[in-house]
Amino acid sequence: MNQQLLTTTQAVDPVFIWIFGISAFLLLGITAVTVWFLIRYRRSRSPEPTSQVSGSVWLEILWVALPTFLVLGMFYYGWAGYLALRNVPKGALQVTATARMWSWSFTYANGKTSSKLYVPVGRPVEVNIVSEDVLHGFYIPAFRIKRDAVPGMKNHAWFVASNAGSYDLFCSSYCGVGHSAMITTVEAVPEAAFIAWLTEQNPAGAKRGQEVLKSQGCLGCHTLDGTKAVGPTFKGIWGHEVTVVTNGTERTITVDEPYVRRSLEQPNADIVKGYPAVMPAFKLSPDEVAAIIIALKGTAE
Repeated sequence: MNQQLLTTTQAVDPVFIWIFGISAFLLLGITAVTVWFLIRYRRSRSPEPTSQVSGSVWLEILWVALPTFLVLGMFYYGWAGYLALRNVPKGALQVTATARMWSWSFTYANGKTSSKLYVPVGRPVEVNIVSEDVLHGFYIPAFRIKRDAVPGMKNHAWFVASNAGSYDLFCSSYCGVGHSAMITTVEAVPEAAFIAWLTEQNPAGAKRGQEVLKSQGCLGCHTLDGTKAVGPTFKGIWGHEVTVVTNGTERTITVDEPYVRRSLEQPNADIVKGYPAVMPAFKLSPDEVAAIIIALKGTAE
C-alpha cells in the first residue's frame, strides 16, 4: 500500500481524539473549579454576601482567545478530514453499490455482481452509491464512512482496507420493516485472491476485455486464435513462460498480471524474442487493465 496515502480511518480518528480530548479536559476543568468554588465560598464560611468589582483585562482576553483557538483548531482538522474523505485517490477500484429494500448488491467494472463487497487489501476502493427505491445509508464503521443512498442522486465514498478480514456493512437510515436485516459484509482479501475471485466464471468480464483490446487496436497486431501476426498471439499465453529481451539481455519470464501491466505501461521494457519493438504505450484506466487481464486469462482456459 502507498505509505503516503491517508486512509479514511486515519482522516477521521485524529479529529475524534482531538475533539474528545478537548471536551474531556474542559469537563474535568470546569467540574474541578465548580467543586472548588462550592468549598471555598460555602455559606458556613462566608455567611454575608460580598462582591468584588475589580476585573482583569488579561483574564478576559484569555477566555475569549482560548475558546476561539480551540474552535478554529476543531474546524481545521474537521475540514482537512472532510477533504480526505471526498477526494478519491487515483487508481481506485470502481464498484457500484445498489441499495434496495432490503439488500445490497455490488457491481464491478467487468460486470460481475455480488451480494458482498469484495475488495483487495491495500488498494483504494471508490464505491458509487445508488438507490432503487427509498433513502438508504451506506455505513461501514470499520472504515469510518457513512453516505446516503438517495434515489435519483449520485453519491460516492472511498476507503482502503489495510488488513484482510470481514467487516460489517449496514444501512444507517430507517428504510422500512426490513431495515434491521439490511446487513452484509466487506470481504478484504489479498490482491491475488481478489483477482482470482473477480475473474472466476466471468464471461461478461472476458467479453469486456476483448472489447477493450479491440477498441485500443491491440487485435491489429495480436490474435486470439493462435495465428502469427506482428506481435505474439494471445491464445494460451497466460501463465506460460516466454523469452524476452530486457536491456539487451535475454531472460525467461512467466506471463502474469505484473508482466501484462508493465507491458501496457512500458511496452519496450521486455520485448518478446523474435518480435519487433513497435508496440506503443497505452493510457488505460485500472478497470480497463483488469478487463484485459480477465480476457487473457480466458484464452488460457
